[in-house]
Amino acid sequence: MSETLPRTSVVPATLDVPLTVPTFMKLAGSLAGFPFVKVVVDLEKAEFHFIDSTGNPLHVRYIAEHILGEPVEVLLRDIDTFNHNVYVRPDRRFLLGLLAMHRRGRDDGDEEERVFLSLETVEADTMSADMLLSFYRHVRAHLDPSVPLFLKPANHLQESHVARIPQEELPRLLAHELLSQAPFVPLNPGTTYGRLRLFTSTADYRAAAGTVEWHDIVVMPRVPDDIPRVSGLVNTEHTTPLSHTNVLATGWGIPNAIQTDLLDRPGLAGLDGTWVRYEVDPAAPRILVEAAEPPDTLDSGPPWTAERVTLERPETDATEITPLSHLRMGDHYRFGTKAANLGELCHVLVHGSRRWLGFYQIPRPPRPDLLGYLAGQLGVTGPADEAALTAAAERLLRQHVEVPRGIALPFSLQQEFLESSPRIQQTIGRVKMALEAGTDHVESLCAELQRMIVETRLPDDILRRIDDAIVTHLSGVGRFVVRSSSNAEDLAGFSAAGVYESVLHARTLDSIADGIKEVWASLVSARSVRLREQAGIQLEDCYMGVIVQEWVDVPLGGVLVTCNPADPRDFRNVYVNISTGSVTDVVSGTRDPLQHLYNTVEGGGRTISLGSARSDLDTATKDSLARLALIGRLLQSHFSPDYLYGVPVDIEWAMDGDRITLLQIRPYRSAP
Repeated sequence: MSETLPRTSVVPATLDVPLTVPTFMKLAGSLAGFPFVKVVVDLEKAEFHFIDSTGNPLHVRYIAEHILGEPVEVLLRDIDTFNHNVYVRPDRRFLLGLLAMHRRGRDDGDEEERVFLSLETVEADTMSADMLLSFYRHVRAHLDPSVPLFLKPANHLQESHVARIPQEELPRLLAHELLSQAPFVPLNPGTTYGRLRLFTSTADYRAAAGTVEWHDIVVMPRVPDDIPRVSGLVNTEHTTPLSHTNVLATGWGIPNAIQTDLLDRPGLAGLDGTWVRYEVDPAAPRILVEAAEPPDTLDSGPPWTAERVTLERPETDATEITPLSHLRMGDHYRFGTKAANLGELCHVLVHGSRRWLGFYQIPRPPRPDLLGYLAGQLGVTGPADEAALTAAAERLLRQHVEVPRGIALPFSLQQEFLESSPRIQQTIGRVKMALEAGTDHVESLCAELQRMIVETRLPDDILRRIDDAIVTHLSGVGRFVVRSSSNAEDLAGFSAAGVYESVLHARTLDSIADGIKEVWASLVSARSVRLREQAGIQLEDCYMGVIVQEWVDVPLGGVLVTCNPADPRDFRNVYVNISTGSVTDVVSGTRDPLQHLYNTVEGGGRTISLGSARSDLDTATKDSLARLALIGRLLQSHFSPDYLYGVPVDIEWAMDGDRITLLQIRPYRSAP
């Protein structure tokens, strides 16, 4: 192949002319910051095709127009049949894939950066081991031999095939290996202006934390959970998109990324403390940080103060402590969002839902709906009408899902406790006055108020009612977890992820009572008060319900969101973080979880990161996680606030074999 290669090219498979790097770049589009070229192997005609990918054309469009000579609309009318023919059939005519270019750092003595290519299919492709090897050899034969080429398995099935082929026959690079080497991972796209603050360690940040302001862009190895609301974040170490910090950044709508080599970037240190423009663009190869002038509007304060978060009026009339199983979603104004959602979850496990199919009923052009895919995921082989699919969804959840027993303490109980102490009431008044006056005493007053709440003894009548509820509904439980359930969280514009306390491993009435007071006290921590104030949420409007729930001790746990945080356009995948220890390890970011993606349309999954683990999970566990992802998608439909069923949910889960315990469900505010 010469350097005058036409923009769309067809190269006979027998032609021994390699594709060089300069030619590759002429044809390359950009995907997640990587140059890429799409390829087609036509086995019937023995032709190899490099596609001009600058406009990111679909494989189906190229095949229709340049191979079959048909209008693309003809194939799009039955896109499912086309996809089956090119991704599933064992006797398929076409092998489709994507070549991506990656850059290695310079080795000693190298004057230039070295590059290598990865070859992968789409995640739904079920190529056999022989097909993968044949595909690799076809592509390898038409590339510059000096450029290394690795097969990147697109799913767990392909990984299992590749594992049986010797490395020298089929060089491979797994997705998690690529991610661990990737210097740039966009977490939340966007552009902002702010003062750059560089911290080389957590200790460095702690020493200067009091000087961090709303207009700062914080750069450090791993941003801590208690970061105040700022204008931008950069982690220089790999982390999970589902840590509390990253969930908050998404909820705040601020640019956020991983850029591992940023602190080594020439000239960056000179920008520390100066005003910069910061941009996270998923299509770019790295984040942009460049010098800028401070805006004229700096004195007007944070831009988010113009958009105030409004709370639904809570009810604080005397309400009984209630088992979770008796609550519904509409009870959030008395018990808080977490408790109400768990109650709703208990209800649908018993009574089912008319909304199970919602996500799959929405058209995804050119498909009128995804119900045929859902039938395949649910194993419905007969008529896949609405009744059959709904019944299959209900069987799936009833067979595999449970919610730990628990009770919910209403807002009125917190109010009763606070009113029982004149000293607490006086200090609450002082906090409100300090907030209104804008003084610097808010932090010390909040700390004093928290201390009072924790140290004040629960009145005997409140303690008796808590004990009665535990005896009635939770007898036989040895360990409890005490969770927050506020009316000031999981809101559009205010997620509060990690802001309120949970207390683990309570065993006695006294320890449960202490846990309840810690949760109540977290509502008035200086950080939670300040964050709510910035969102326009007044202290007097905030209440805290409490969940007392049986502790679940299982070998596997984690968090999932029913979307792909790295690609908001991806409607197929559910993102799952997995820990072999505590769910807290995942959300706090203290330990790196395994990270998987599971396709809830065509099926299959892939490993994005091993995190702190030494090896991936076994096949049976991956199958259980795929089932969990599908259950999450069904629950997304039920909990959707609208009738497009597109709002993702965030689920904390635990797993033991094929039994799935759901600990929490709430909306996930993904990037637009």
